[in-house]
Amino acid sequence: MITLKCFNKKDLEELVRSEEYKSYDFLPITKHRALSQIKNPHASEHDILLTLAFEDHRLAGYLGTFPDELRIGNQPLKYAWLSTLFVNENFRGKRIAQQLLEKVFEQYDEKIAITEFTKEAESLYAKTKKFDYIAPKIGKRFYFRTDFETLVPHKKPQFSSLKPAFRVTDFLVNTSLSFRAKFARKKNINYTISTNIDEESEKFLKQFPLHRNAEILRWIMQNPWILEGNEPEKDYQFSSFSKEFKYYWVKILDENKRVKTVALLQTRNLHLKIPYLFAVDHLDDFTHFLEQFINEKNIKTLISYHDNLNEKLSSKAFPKLYQKQAERRYLFHKELVKGLPEDYDPNFQDGDGDPVFT
Repeated sequence: MITLKCFNKKDLEELVRSEEYKSYDFLPITKHRALSQIKNPHASEHDILLTLAFEDHRLAGYLGTFPDELRIGNQPLKYAWLSTLFVNENFRGKRIAQQLLEKVFEQYDEKIAITEFTKEAESLYAKTKKFDYIAPKIGKRFYFRTDFETLVPHKKPQFSSLKPAFRVTDFLVNTSLSFRAKFARKKNINYTISTNIDEESEKFLKQFPLHRNAEILRWIMQNPWILEGNEPEKDYQFSSFSKEFKYYWVKILDENKRVKTVALLQTRNLHLKIPYLFAVDHLDDFTHFLEQFINEKNIKTLISYHDNLNEKLSSKAFPKLYQKQAERRYLFHKELVKGLPEDYDPNFQDGDGDPVFT
């Protein structure tokens, strides 16, 4: 018989500090991810953050949820993102995933959203017949360095033995690119980079009331789900450690030292994201800053869903090797859609949902 157990903030903190947590055959959540979820400003004391499935007292699967809010006029609408879903192979075929989903639908009054889902998960969600696609975000992926050593064996495993040759090729090409970038003309830009959000930035962010505020962004930066390290968390199926993972808070100033653009940047193993970008100008200085940042950090790729920025990055004036279209799709529970105004645009940025943490 399958039994389900739900964990709110208090329950989850007690779980990850308990002996029971250490006794599971596999981890349903890492301790640092759990403590981050507990600090989520949008999570109430009673919101369910994790649901576990047991068979005969053995952990069989889990479903993580990530409380959030949509703004409808001046009113918040509470909902949750599905974050992690996993059923151990020893328990598959028993409708455990469906039971976990049904329990979470009940806990959040069916106000559920999903993004960054795998094909297998998408197939499961389709079988429930309870989700609709909303308009996807169309972005761009830009390439600045070669990475034949990783990409070729990944797509064509038969060439894995050629990794040393690909490594040499990458080194020669990327050294040449770095050398050329070193002597490129740099525009003088007033900017600061920090690991936290100052009061000036907080005041600037108040111009964008429909987006993330300083409290949310501070929580994200100070409570990562991925820690720097070479070893993944044992028996955990989702990201927990990475060789390099950092957040940067960037502030662009005008000639009078007033803020005109702020952005949250995330780097992971030389791959760059811009989860949040807020601007009151045409982004020229931010684009110049980004070029310098990419060169200094030896960034390999950038994925961006910011339309105005992508228009500038796609121009011939911005140096890159290649670019291609990217797409982020979203599923909303049908009951969540019913509660939204007709033609409602959630106006998501790249970091909305849990992509900002990974």
